[in-house]
Amino acid sequence: MSAPKFTTLGCRLNAYETEAMKELSEAAGLKNAVVVNTCAVTAEAVRKARQEIRKLHRENPDAPIIVTGCAAQTEPETFAKMDEVSRVIGNTEKMQADTWQEIAQGPDFIGATEKIQVDDIMSVTETAGHLIDGFGTRSRAYVQVQNGCDHRCTFCIIPYGRGNSRSVPAGVVVDQIKRLVDRGYNEVVLTGVDLTSWGADLPAAPKLGDLVMRILKLVPDLRRLRISSIDSIEVDENLMQAIATEPRLMPHLHLSLQHGDDLILKRMKRRHLRDDAIRFTEDAMKLRPDMTFGADIIAGFPTESEAHFENSLKLVTDCNLTWLHVFPYSKREGTPAARIPQQVNGNDIKSRAARLRAAGVAQVQKHLQAQIGRTHHILMENPHMGRTEQFTEVTFATPQPEGQIVSANILGTTDTQLRA
Repeated sequence: MSAPKFTTLGCRLNAYETEAMKELSEAAGLKNAVVVNTCAVTAEAVRKARQEIRKLHRENPDAPIIVTGCAAQTEPETFAKMDEVSRVIGNTEKMQADTWQEIAQGPDFIGATEKIQVDDIMSVTETAGHLIDGFGTRSRAYVQVQNGCDHRCTFCIIPYGRGNSRSVPAGVVVDQIKRLVDRGYNEVVLTGVDLTSWGADLPAAPKLGDLVMRILKLVPDLRRLRISSIDSIEVDENLMQAIATEPRLMPHLHLSLQHGDDLILKRMKRRHLRDDAIRFTEDAMKLRPDMTFGADIIAGFPTESEAHFENSLKLVTDCNLTWLHVFPYSKREGTPAARIPQQVNGNDIKSRAARLRAAGVAQVQKHLQAQIGRTHHILMENPHMGRTEQFTEVTFATPQPEGQIVSANILGTTDTQLRA
């Protein structure tokens, strides 16, 4: 009997949780199963999950298939109806040791009437207690400090897959990072669904900036700290202070912007306006001139006109964005945006997404060219590639020590990388 096989679809947080499930299933003694951790961010993601399940069944015809993740949480019946699927478990259940022990101990998987094990995610009030020591490369580890989201953007299904916002207490986070540093990790990335909401549900309601400052103070041997995607309108004073004064906090922020037009932002039920985004990036760069920004931007949200779209396109340069995640709008049943009558033509969505990506490519080239001749401190992910403080990939002709931070002068560029 072989160890279970895991497939992860979607975000970094899903990948983190897959590593946790591997540990839980191994401890439970689970053998000969296939686990699919799904994503629900778009309708396309659900379709791809179904395709992946069918493929995995063809490749592993004798192995039961367990489906979990956000799509399993929001659409359990969709997967339970598939003949290839033996069990559907929710986002809460997948992080519980009891779930995996029950699956492993049973003589067979449960019957059709009990195929779904998905509880009400909105009733969950705590983050999963299972923290892992070491997910990522040998040099970089990811720490989940928050889960869920209290906001209800009109295009987004994720709160219904992840539940309301829950925070891991600061002391627990600090202890885990200390363990990671003791194991030799030079960089830690804080992750969550809505990271800037961290702390709102904890005593005294601390802010993300408080957590960052506490980590840097209490873990002096941590060489580099990163924070993943944030909502710029929720950034607090201590986080801005950390950007200004803490060189161990890396100068790269990924922003959840979504659009560049005020009317569309309101229809998305976002909490910021265009000028708020521009002001934040300007303020951050004044505090840290080497700061770079990534951003999520949606093309073709319902009612988006060409003029609305042009405001998104201009936002790329107005906010000096470098690394873009462009999402062609995808209608998600169950969201308010799906009920808006004025949906944008699919060809226009595709064209606008391509124009945004082209603008992103131009910004990357601008950033890469500006690094030539500069010296960077590069965290090596493998002997021939590492990343700068701004998360830019750097290639080396001569092997470097994996997991270490090396200083190197930038000699040139490729289409997407620097050369040292």
